[in-house]
Amino acid sequence: MGAPLLYSRHMTRVHAFGDDCLADYDAVGLAQAISRREVSPLEATEAALARIDKVNPILNAVAHDDRERALGRASTVDTTGIFAGVPTAIKNNTDYAGIPTTHGSGAVPPVNARSNEPFTNQFLSLGVNVVGATTLPAFGLTASTEFVDRAPTVNPWNPAYSAGASSGGSSALVAAGALPIAHANDGGGSIRIPAASCGLVGLKPTRNRTKPAALAHSLPVDIISNGMVSRTVRDTAHFMYGVEQYQAISTMPPVGLVEGPSKRRLKIALVSESIVDAKVDEQTSAVLQRTADTLASLGHEIIPMAAPVPDRFIQDFVQYWGLVAFGIEYLGKVSISPKFDRTKIDPLTHGIAQLFVKKPWLTPGSIRGLQTAEKLYRDVFTGVDLILSPTLSHTTPEIGYLDPGVEFEEAFDRLVKYVAFTPINNATGGPAISLPVGQSDIGLPIAVHFSADHGRERTLLEIAFELEAAMGFARIQD
Repeated sequence: MGAPLLYSRHMTRVHAFGDDCLADYDAVGLAQAISRREVSPLEATEAALARIDKVNPILNAVAHDDRERALGRASTVDTTGIFAGVPTAIKNNTDYAGIPTTHGSGAVPPVNARSNEPFTNQFLSLGVNVVGATTLPAFGLTASTEFVDRAPTVNPWNPAYSAGASSGGSSALVAAGALPIAHANDGGGSIRIPAASCGLVGLKPTRNRTKPAALAHSLPVDIISNGMVSRTVRDTAHFMYGVEQYQAISTMPPVGLVEGPSKRRLKIALVSESIVDAKVDEQTSAVLQRTADTLASLGHEIIPMAAPVPDRFIQDFVQYWGLVAFGIEYLGKVSISPKFDRTKIDPLTHGIAQLFVKKPWLTPGSIRGLQTAEKLYRDVFTGVDLILSPTLSHTTPEIGYLDPGVEFEEAFDRLVKYVAFTPINNATGGPAISLPVGQSDIGLPIAVHFSADHGRERTLLEIAFELEAAMGFARIQD
């Protein structure tokens, strides 16, 4: 089992906002202050490290501390980058030379990466200064950053609750104000889920809009997208503009620099029920309906609709999920590290792998099913511009609910019902954004989710700007 629950559900919020040079800046604001020489990159890095030191003993969000190198780099940052001098962190499933990429698992030895993977270089082109690596659950296969062999990463809004996953460490640090932005990636909702749990903006780009993850090259269907988490829509918009400057994708419409809402009114499909046998809870449904009502009042047309995938989608995705876990457990010495120790695989990863082992003959049909789902998903956008749904089917659970050491059948059932909405975009390749427009009765964030056709990140950012102004996002320091 994972660590016992050490926190009271009545604990207060944990954040590091204060009167240092980081103030209340988002990444755009801090980069502007640095460019005006009101703040130096070194001062920004030192302040971020001090903030991390303040909150991390509770949040447990740092997988590797790289402060000495970060302080050394602070005087040599790329001043042309859109986030020049801004301190950040990289998720610990992505190679950054000199940091051990351990994927959140004791099965992976802490051997320093020899080089950067392609997305790392794309991320660094923004001018950011990486101060360390952030936590994720073992191999990013679940929706809470909890472990069987160490303490969990917890939610800064209330440490008795999950920070989400798999980009839970990045989300916890950004929500707590320790960093303005941080790297995240998404193979089943892993940008959007922790963004929803921690009250952040989480955009999963279109497949191949950003440089693919290293693992993607071995997948018959690439379900992973690299991105980031932020506290403001403008940070996410500037990130998308910055990565596009590094490498534009000729097969997709350009995103450009989105700086506000569009005047164009949209047709928005409202999906209020999940594709699994689980009802959306009342508080989440209320936030979704309030969002739909707000959009209607702003002149958008809301059209109720069922989820745009076949009934067998979950069956196909689960089988594919099993294939990914099988590749990790049984081929880890080739795909991850020659020193990979299969005996240290956690029960959840092993259980998901066994879903494939028990019925491997289903896999070709499941892959074809996911490819069919992509066509059906894209066909929807001949009639609507966006799809609105909940990000998650219920409010953020307490630490322990998604513990990877819980008996597998129960743990996996809880997981599938919780994340019923987000995997659609991974299988189909479509972009999606999670926005924290509401709060639960105990003050935890509740998010809604917008999906778009391939290459339509600009439309997602425009609607995000409009809702940020119309509904506001809760601030942890208020």
